[in-house]
Amino acid sequence: MLKAENLLVAYHGRPVLKNISLGMEKGEILALVGPNGSGKSTLIRALSGILPVSRGTISLSGRLISAFGPAERARQIAVVPQGVQMPPAFTALETVLFGRTPYLNFLGQLSAEDERIARDSLEQVDALSLAGRLMGELSGGEQQRVLLARALAQCSPILLLDEPTSHLDLQHQMALMELVYKLARECELTVLVALHDLNLAARYADRIALLENGELKAIGAPADILTAEMLSQVYGWPVQVVKHPFQDAPLVLPG
Repeated sequence: MLKAENLLVAYHGRPVLKNISLGMEKGEILALVGPNGSGKSTLIRALSGILPVSRGTISLSGRLISAFGPAERARQIAVVPQGVQMPPAFTALETVLFGRTPYLNFLGQLSAEDERIARDSLEQVDALSLAGRLMGELSGGEQQRVLLARALAQCSPILLLDEPTSHLDLQHQMALMELVYKLARECELTVLVALHDLNLAARYADRIALLENGELKAIGAPADILTAEMLSQVYGWPVQVVKHPFQDAPLVLPG
């Protein structure tokens, strides 16, 4: 579904991402992990087509992303960015309806079907009760759920999430990741999610990509990537990794 080969991204001549190659299959969840500044957000922006690459290629189902127009690309890839500020005077429902923009007719008119999809998307993230409230009145966690609903309303087969759990309490962190897992499994949605929480990555990801200083340090199954030796080296802090007592997943603990 989504493939990057030998990506180089540079700011003002300074390489930020170097020689990144990875591919994702339909229905797969790939978690991006790594220290602050390792390049997770930059990689998501590059894969979405927002950030130009200095070298390398990105393709969707074998077709170069540069060949897609903005609307066509938005029908293929939905993004939940990190720390985005939405206009405070729009309601949550109006914000989610922005996700239907790639499907509007030449007059730019919303249909009853667009509104149904937007409301269904809010309901999926447990935010339908927020539909009539202004974005400026919502907490950070509530806004994050609305932004996820906006992405779901795009009905795109690929979903890129940049730290989607950062403003959520424990209940909504788990609910969001359970929803992402369900969408990947039942709807064959391809998901790339940047996470700081290594244990969320271990629990929900099929594979994990570990970034360090803009380079892909390793990629593979959670048990192969989340090792004490590798994590201690990359994060610069001793950790322990044990078998989770209740799940078939590694559990990362401070050393």
